[in-house]
Amino acid sequence: MANKTSFLTFSNTTLWLDSASTLSIVELNTSYLLTILASIVVLLLINFGVNTLKKQPSLPASFPLPPGPSPWPILGSIPTLLRNKPRYKWILGLMKEMNTEIACIHLGNVHIIPVTSPELAREFLQKQDAVFASRPRTMATEHLSRGFLTTSVTPWGDQWKKMRSVVTSEMVSHARLEWLLGKRNEEANNLVFYLHNMCSTNSLSGGEVFNLRLLTRQFSGNVIRKMIFNKRYFGKGREDGGPGIEEIEHVDAAFEVLKYIYAFGIQDYLPYLRWLDLDGHENIIRKAMGVVNKYHDPIIEERIRQWSNGSTKNKVPEDLLDVLISLKDKQGKPLLSAEEIKAQAVELIIATVDNPANTVEWAMAEMINQPDILIKATEEIDMVVGKSRWVQESDFPKLNYVKACVREALRLHPVTPFNVPHVSNSDTIVSGYFIPKGSHVLLSRTGLGRNPRIWHKPLNFNPERHLMSKDDGVANVDLTERGLRFISFTIGRRGCVGGALGTAITIMLLARLIQGFEWSAPPGESINLSESANDLFLAKPLFAHAKPRLPLHIYPAE
Repeated sequence: MANKTSFLTFSNTTLWLDSASTLSIVELNTSYLLTILASIVVLLLINFGVNTLKKQPSLPASFPLPPGPSPWPILGSIPTLLRNKPRYKWILGLMKEMNTEIACIHLGNVHIIPVTSPELAREFLQKQDAVFASRPRTMATEHLSRGFLTTSVTPWGDQWKKMRSVVTSEMVSHARLEWLLGKRNEEANNLVFYLHNMCSTNSLSGGEVFNLRLLTRQFSGNVIRKMIFNKRYFGKGREDGGPGIEEIEHVDAAFEVLKYIYAFGIQDYLPYLRWLDLDGHENIIRKAMGVVNKYHDPIIEERIRQWSNGSTKNKVPEDLLDVLISLKDKQGKPLLSAEEIKAQAVELIIATVDNPANTVEWAMAEMINQPDILIKATEEIDMVVGKSRWVQESDFPKLNYVKACVREALRLHPVTPFNVPHVSNSDTIVSGYFIPKGSHVLLSRTGLGRNPRIWHKPLNFNPERHLMSKDDGVANVDLTERGLRFISFTIGRRGCVGGALGTAITIMLLARLIQGFEWSAPPGESINLSESANDLFLAKPLFAHAKPRLPLHIYPAE
């Protein structure tokens, strides 16, 4: 009996099998399971293929689809997409090989339309803005928006209109941003307090090497946390003003969501196979959103409880969360559900931390690498602001060179390869090409911003090109690029409603860094401007040496 295993017992009778038999049964069951699984996949693909063929548009005789690779039946170009990573580089490389500024790539039954031409971009988002005003339903955006309850990623419809109205009128309006100015200033002061404190504490020479990726991301996180939750820290915090473990985890999770939010996941083009999670993207998104929600949900739920039980009677809202909870409909009932509030808070966090942090990290790397540019920016701040006070948002209209540096970083070093996709609500014709209903139009941030037809020496960091621009002039440099020669906040119905907030955070971050400190490469090192192989961030976080440059009494004491 030593080599036998009890297999089944029926009415006091036990069936014994030896180990070899048990192994054979396990192998047999595994074989059956794989066969059944494969059969299910094949049946789903057949069903998907039949539905795909039914949905295929009939092309107008005189208007072809944009050029693109010949698709496989049912799958389109998914097999090729799977073999090439990162996937956005394959798409842009394909367009370069085909010498085209617009393409059509079939992924399942979806037509992906990448665009690298500003003229075509304007055709999509200006002339036919109403046609391309929706968003795709993807796995990642479904998790991010708690079932499409938010503004940016929600498809066209009543829910989007409702939330768009709330965000524009109650969260990022000019009056609301003025109301929250003190909270942004508090974080700007904390930034220089932390830097100066670290320089004074850790170095006899008064200087210190900082991780500017960590610094810029945490500043962006601090600002939006203070505006929404009225707090810098989720945990106990740090006396020196730096980020705690909780804040680092929070922002890292937000960037993880951003990485996969529109990552050409297979499940978005073969939805019948989503349950298999072939890319592993859904597991990653679930974990990252779990981290974000871990910090947000208890705060939001407790605040809702306070407002609902009367403990906040006659209370004036102190932050954006209070504003969202206190909104009422025509019947005097809460305008937003708890799920809508939670979803919109997450979306605002994720939409705010990315661009300012990435733009300023790249701008500082480029400027330290070209000291003349850094000197010009410093001299402009000294001339406009002086050395006896800190730069304020009211100074921004006169800081044109600093803004030109930001514009150039946005042009040359965008945070993501493509903008948020626009989905066509109907069949249409763009520049002689047929664009079927349901197509995903992707404006290439790098394709536009580094287009050699539009930009002279496009890979050079040259802020002066924006000062000399005929479109913008030198009177007041604006971060918004209305001509879509590059993408900052986009335009149209689905344009970024938080452009003013993004502008304020980005310029303040760069201006305070430059005003308060002398920056250089770490001793004995140089600045590496290599781009990551898998995304558009710097290949390695930027480490730079900072030394205070203003009178001691100017720096905040706490």
